Amino acid sequence: MDSPINPLLLKPDLIVLQNLLQDRRNGIHTQDPANSLAPHNDQSSMQALDEVHNETTVFTSWDLKDLPAGKGFRAEILRKYIAWAQGIVRNPVDVVFLTHTILYLSTSVPSAAFLYYHFTWAHGIFHCLLQLSYCGSFTLMLHNHIHNNGLLKKRYAWFDDTWPYILEPLMGHTWDSYYYHHVKHHHVEGNGPDDLSSTIRYQRDELSHFLMYVGRFITFIWIELPLYFVRKRKYGLAFKAAASEMASYLFIYLAAGRNFYSTLFVLIIPLFLMRIGLMVGNYGQHALVDDVDPDSDFRSSITLIDVPSNRHCFNDGWHTSHHLNPLRHWKDHPRAFLKAKKEYTNGGALVFQNIDYLMMTYRILAKDYLFLADCVVPIGDQIGMSKQELADLLRTKTRRFSEEEIQEKYYKGRKT
Repeated sequence: MDSPINPLLLKPDLIVLQNLLQDRRNGIHTQDPANSLAPHNDQSSMQALDEVHNETTVFTSWDLKDLPAGKGFRAEILRKYIAWAQGIVRNPVDVVFLTHTILYLSTSVPSAAFLYYHFTWAHGIFHCLLQLSYCGSFTLMLHNHIHNNGLLKKRYAWFDDTWPYILEPLMGHTWDSYYYHHVKHHHVEGNGPDDLSSTIRYQRDELSHFLMYVGRFITFIWIELPLYFVRKRKYGLAFKAAASEMASYLFIYLAAGRNFYSTLFVLIIPLFLMRIGLMVGNYGQHALVDDVDPDSDFRSSITLIDVPSNRHCFNDGWHTSHHLNPLRHWKDHPRAFLKAKKEYTNGGALVFQNIDYLMMTYRILAKDYLFLADCVVPIGDQIGMSKQELADLLRTKTRRFSEEEIQEKYYKGRKT
């Protein structure tokens, strides 16, 4: 029985999800050219994706079709805003990035500044809650920024280079650390043995291991990341990563010396919340690792469809697609998935619906594999498996790897 489909689902998610569910109903285990149903299903789905691919995104909560249109005042203001914004953003469909930048600069910055001018506990708590509501969308906007060397056209490079340094500390990021850790480290190692945020050495359905995983990152990443670059003989990156981290801590220290309580709510609490959130999210993204071929992007990461993060966090659920091509535009993930569906199927990839990374982490720690099995959108050999069989399959993918297994699965046959 198919799980209910969220009515607020993004249209591309809906198209891909319906495509996979149709495969399931037809019992299509592989993309066999002899099966007339599979090509027809994929062709019609790709055509539908092409029709919505170039639609401009202005807000995360509403699609373009839901916004005012016609000759009214609101529609005219919206058209002028879109035209103006498309002259600034690098990709005309990415008006939403300018929308969010304006939102954060016009709310977070004044709120933080006023806390230093006149601190109250109520305002401090409100400010933290505001930043918490922003942090997901901001981080994934920053994610697009660091992978693509900016979001705006070249003539606005000065602003494109400046806004992250203003907003990063307010959202819980230290300056440039996300870039050095995520782009220059995580995507190089791909959850492998040398990845400082790798999950493979942890029993991923044990709370104690999860706490060690998060605790290690919060406590030691400031020194472990520069040392990683030193081991890799990337001394320039080691210096830059250490310098940016120390500069951020110095800034927080000086701000706290001026007004501790304001700094607690503006900089310190967001820093701890963000680092916990990053690790909880990364844990969910890479908790299910295949015990046969863990070095495969298809088998060490997952794809989430029908989740709020795809709407509000720029298709963050398409994580396998992102690892396959980190430079892929966020709107291209659904089409790329459908084009590579045979590779996903043959690669034993995992696709889920109606569950986000935070809930994925929680359900794994709760060992609630039957719940997770209900969220699986089966592809390939998974089609026809019972709920219990899917649950048993997922359980095998949370097992801790021994050092001997790591040597065997990651290093055997490699030149040293």
